[in-house]
Amino acid sequence: MLWGAIVGDIVGSIYEFDNIRTKDFPLFSPCGFITDDTCMTIAVADALLKWRRDGGDLSDLARRSMRTIGRQFPDKSYGFRFARWLDSYDSEPYDSWGNGAAMRVSAAGWVGRSLSEVKRLSYMVTSVSHDHIEAIKGAEATAVAVFLARTGRDKAEIGRHIIKNYYGACLPVSELQKSYRWDASCQGTVPQALQCFIESTDFEDAIRNAISIGGDSDTIAAITGAVAGAYYGVPADIQATARKYVPDTLLEIVDRFESIVV
Repeated sequence: MLWGAIVGDIVGSIYEFDNIRTKDFPLFSPCGFITDDTCMTIAVADALLKWRRDGGDLSDLARRSMRTIGRQFPDKSYGFRFARWLDSYDSEPYDSWGNGAAMRVSAAGWVGRSLSEVKRLSYMVTSVSHDHIEAIKGAEATAVAVFLARTGRDKAEIGRHIIKNYYGACLPVSELQKSYRWDASCQGTVPQALQCFIESTDFEDAIRNAISIGGDSDTIAAITGAVAGAYYGVPADIQATARKYVPDTLLEIVDRFESIVV
């Protein structure tokens, strides 16, 4: 389900550069919008749908889909280097450790049929642009968490897996609310986003946790939402509201993904 990441992105969009340190806020704002997080999440899902249907080179499909959608929606707050990559005909990655690798990868956690396949798919859709070891790790940790969540593991088991295999223990949300600062790296975003999920009581609470720690709010909430959506599901009323923010051309891909994969 892509809606977890999309909802997190929309809710976080207005707080990315205007952080709040509370869970008490309207979930949706009339000023909210989709950002690069939603666009690239859907682009990766589109590539995975094509790969699952026809086979072929998933890395090339991901590259093409991200560039197609990125060029259709050029004003969605892409990072400077990634924006240059989208506009370039040079297909080489650029050694990025940015959290854009993790915010877009959740579809791999849904399409992969095993933990090893999820890791392989994550690598193929990530390394086309973000080939730094920290980006590969951050994307894999996110995709693996989505897979574990959707296949029935409880939060304690998911947390133990992340601690053992990726990041070690993270500060609790109550401490992050006091001390966390803006960070665009995978290593400075993914463990915090996953902690917001681990401490949540339901999907909405996970999103509120993510916003409350500040930082790169739309991306943190997109990562948190991706895992929380796989674990709890996204409530129908929240999903219905989020749909109003997403252009029809992107909704078509989301709906097709939901009907085929989920």
